[in-house]
Amino acid sequence: MDLEQFAALRTPEGGTALAAAAELADGDPLAAAAALRAAGLPAGLAAAALTQAGLRRRAVPKFGPEAAGMFFTRAGLEQATRAVVAARRAARLRAAGVGTLVDLGCGLGADAIAAARAGIRVYGVEADPLTAAMAAANAGAAGVADAFTVTLGDATRFDVTAVQGRPVDAVFCDPARRRAGTGRRIFDPAAYSPPWDFLLDLAGRVPRTVFKVAPGIDHRLLPAGAEGEWVSVDGDLVEATVWSGPLGSGPLGTVPRRATLLVGSAVHELTGDGTRPAPVGPLRRYLYDPDPAVVRSHLVAEFAGTVDGTLADPEIAYVYADTAQPTPYARCLELVEALPFSLKRLRARLRELGVGRAEILKRGSALEPERLRRDLRLAGGAAISLVLTRVAGAPTVLLCRPVPAPDLTASSG
Repeated sequence: MDLEQFAALRTPEGGTALAAAAELADGDPLAAAAALRAAGLPAGLAAAALTQAGLRRRAVPKFGPEAAGMFFTRAGLEQATRAVVAARRAARLRAAGVGTLVDLGCGLGADAIAAARAGIRVYGVEADPLTAAMAAANAGAAGVADAFTVTLGDATRFDVTAVQGRPVDAVFCDPARRRAGTGRRIFDPAAYSPPWDFLLDLAGRVPRTVFKVAPGIDHRLLPAGAEGEWVSVDGDLVEATVWSGPLGSGPLGTVPRRATLLVGSAVHELTGDGTRPAPVGPLRRYLYDPDPAVVRSHLVAEFAGTVDGTLADPEIAYVYADTAQPTPYARCLELVEALPFSLKRLRARLRELGVGRAEILKRGSALEPERLRRDLRLAGGAAISLVLTRVAGAPTVLLCRPVPAPDLTASSG
């Protein structure tokens, strides 16, 4: 899509095309395009409307019903922050006293819109003309156009000290982490756009700076004195954020690492320094599989302390304990049997148990779960959870059964 096609979608005829495309988006693409053209819509407008209808449907998990009135590019939707995460970040910024915010590389405006709704005046900067136009349209659709304005420009050259004569309280940056044209993920922070060096310099120039990074970032790259926060939504790790300066401080001072779990409408937070090793011991009756936000934030030791748990291998983030305690930070399984890994022996044991369905989890194992499933040739009416792991360095398979999940609707910190 180009700016001309986007402008056409903003006309009354474009609105009609979008409404018609939404009704046809679930069907065959060729048949849908033919139906729109048969209705008298130009081919270009029909194609643009169908593209938007498809992207809006894909955006529902991130934005809910509001996706139906927003505009997206494929790349922009991939990187856009989920609405629940953006709202959480906006609330934290507002609670820290942020009244004006510069959003460098604002993309389609997800974070800026959330901040504007939280009562923050947002100035977005976006280098791509089409994305900038869509962000402005999304601000209007969200009813925050008076609190979120977009400037077309280079984020690395924008003056973040003051905008339109108003001092800036904080800066947010979500650098592009996909390659233009291919959409492939960028794992090297030096290749982000803006690059890592710019982000570090920005944090040095503007005390209250927050920026997003890939969840797999090396902790050693994070600036000293900043907080690294890893966020999961219903068990899916979605992002990592660096909070610098006063933004990384709380009533008890700086929190080096934070795991934030958003489960339904509840929020659960685990904090620590991210450097403590967890105690190591033998296998015990219950196995806890920590949430990926806990693992990526290096807070496994802190979690283990909440359930009086230990690791069976110092390099594997499975926690073992004698009791099954309700916790939002991990899934709990009861350990039934532990076997040194042998395909032949495992297949025979599962046949004895009449296992026909198996959930396969793994950490510290090179085995491919789906290939193992085929090799096991399961048959029977029983179900089991298989955990492929290491115990004291030795390849091991654990036969487990899930413990009923606790009610996680209450928040904790």
